[in-house]
Amino acid sequence: GGLRTFFATIVTTGLTEARAKIFGHVLNLTGQRSPHKILRKKLIDDKVAGWYPYDIKKDDPLVMARQEQERLSKLEILKRRGKGPPKKGQGRRAAKRSK
Repeated sequence: GGLRTFFATIVTTGLTEARAKIFGHVLNLTGQRSPHKILRKKLIDDKVAGWYPYDIKKDDPLVMARQEQERLSKLEILKRRGKGPPKKGQGRRAAKRSK
């Protein structure tokens, strides 16, 4: 029985070491808290930002002006239909207070 458990522990430790090497995990054999998880998080921001292409719309003033014009025209249409935002002090809260 003792030899079998000895070999079983050797195999499982070898397996965990191989898994750690393959997947880039850090072995924590003592079970103490480790800051590795927090230190690893710093790389995520740059890594995730690298997945997405550069957004040219943020720098182009013509695109921003067109979006603002579309927003204002949509707001004007809503106001004509009576669905626009209320004037300051005339909203739902003020109506609630006056009852």
